[in-house]
Amino acid sequence: STQSTGPLIMFIVKRATTLASASRVTNRCYTTIPNPIVLPPLPYGKNQLEPFINSETIDYHYGKHHAGYVTKLNSQLPGTERHLPTLIKNLKGKDPKNFNLAAQIWNHTFYWESMKPGGGGPPTGQIAAEIENHFGNFKNFKDEFTNNASNLFGSGWTWLVKDPKTGMLMVVGTSNAQCPLTDGLTPILTCDVWEHAYYIQYRNKRPEYIDAWWNLVNWEFANKNLSQQ
Repeated sequence: STQSTGPLIMFIVKRATTLASASRVTNRCYTTIPNPIVLPPLPYGKNQLEPFINSETIDYHYGKHHAGYVTKLNSQLPGTERHLPTLIKNLKGKDPKNFNLAAQIWNHTFYWESMKPGGGGPPTGQIAAEIENHFGNFKNFKDEFTNNASNLFGSGWTWLVKDPKTGMLMVVGTSNAQCPLTDGLTPILTCDVWEHAYYIQYRNKRPEYIDAWWNLVNWEFANKNLSQQ
């Protein structure tokens, strides 16, 4: 009996060793590609947006979804270009799968920066003057942005952008991973309206999530984006 089971045990041991080795090679491929895209750190602690966005939502949204886009793109992206805005423009219309991943990484990073603990309230600085000039007043802008975000069909993003050709400030909605960069627009702020941005905390009540988002708006980030265009 011992002799008959011996070869089987040896086979199992060898098979386990082979699988472990393959696993190490796979992991190594994920982490040693030339100049990999890096998941940017959150600009605040995962519980610092509470009670408006809870830490469990951050765990899944940032830790699973955003991080997942980075891992997938690093595992299959050809070439050496790693500057995301350039990459997004290069992949648009040519490589839909990698375009979606690259754009989602950039969009999410921009989304996290569009919020901050203790944010919200009326805008200040240059963005306040621009909103007044292009929308009449802050309430008009807020109503237009909220309406766009609430009624955007399916998954996507609502953006405050500036058209560098006309100088106009506009509210635009994009579906799925689409990004204003590919239309030559300058993003100023964004609100993510994919369900994974709010479903854990707000279930299917997107309007409640959008109302909460207004308490986190990072006007300093908006002013920074205006000054860099």
